[in-house]
Amino acid sequence: MLVAVDQKGKTVNLLEKPEVKKEEYFCPACAGKVRYRSGKILRSHFAHQTLRDCDFWSENESAQHLSLKSSLYQWLQGQEEVDLEAYLPATKQVADILVNQQLALEVQCSSLSISRLQERTEAYQQAGMAVLWLLGKDLWLGERLTNLHKQFLYFSMNMGFHLWELDAEQEELRLHYLIHEDWYGKVHKLTKTFSFGQGNLLAILRSPFAKQALSHFTCSSDQDLLDYVAKQLYYRVPKWMNLQAEAYQQGKNLLSQSLADFYPQIRLPRSAIGFAQIRQNLSSLYPAFDQYYAGVKDKRIQTVYPPAVYWKKVE
Repeated sequence: MLVAVDQKGKTVNLLEKPEVKKEEYFCPACAGKVRYRSGKILRSHFAHQTLRDCDFWSENESAQHLSLKSSLYQWLQGQEEVDLEAYLPATKQVADILVNQQLALEVQCSSLSISRLQERTEAYQQAGMAVLWLLGKDLWLGERLTNLHKQFLYFSMNMGFHLWELDAEQEELRLHYLIHEDWYGKVHKLTKTFSFGQGNLLAILRSPFAKQALSHFTCSSDQDLLDYVAKQLYYRVPKWMNLQAEAYQQGKNLLSQSLADFYPQIRLPRSAIGFAQIRQNLSSLYPAFDQYYAGVKDKRIQTVYPPAVYWKKVE
């Protein structure tokens, strides 16, 4: 924690006043006692004497979490109205960073359950607030899009599925966008990076929804995909067994399909439980995507576009 309340009820922000008096301090959310700590490894911070009676802080924070919150707060100062570790009664949560009383920035450095993420996101949405989850190192997007990653995805017409990362060591904010998956489950995407403190942070965070030149990328079709599919079915991999069952219902067999039948090989992310951060109805997106690529003649390559292109083509 970087914010506490002193004995006089005054809020103490360690980013504005790093050295404090030796007296009692309290959590702004639960009113429980917290200790002021200052050491060589962790920056100056407050920590609960016990978390047993606090529903708002689940564990002691890492150096990475403290550092990233500090960087975001300092970046926003002078640009927007910003509050650090703001307790929000309407959501019964503490927002890492609150911008203009409307946008919560949550720095997520450790894994959490999908149900907990959905619960926290829904609380913000029901309170009429927006929330952006910014992922720390342990949650960075790797070669595959996990089920948890899918619940951190956002969506815009101009940048498609996207998510945000924070890098404390490189001091940069990353935007991964046009996120797609291939039949192997491997992620394909584009990335933009922004150095801490450079530019207007709120404008950067809004950029996926801004008017802009549309990006794209091109991939070659994998000529060995049919061998891969046969192996997945031979070993009865659940994902492929389900796809085979769907094919049977349509009077087809995946083992008799041609390579062209698996085009496009780079595909939109799907989630059986939906996407926690996306409130738009995406039901028409997938048919528009399929219809667009059905008209492509050269199936040796695939150019991947933002959703705006697919919908415009269909219209």
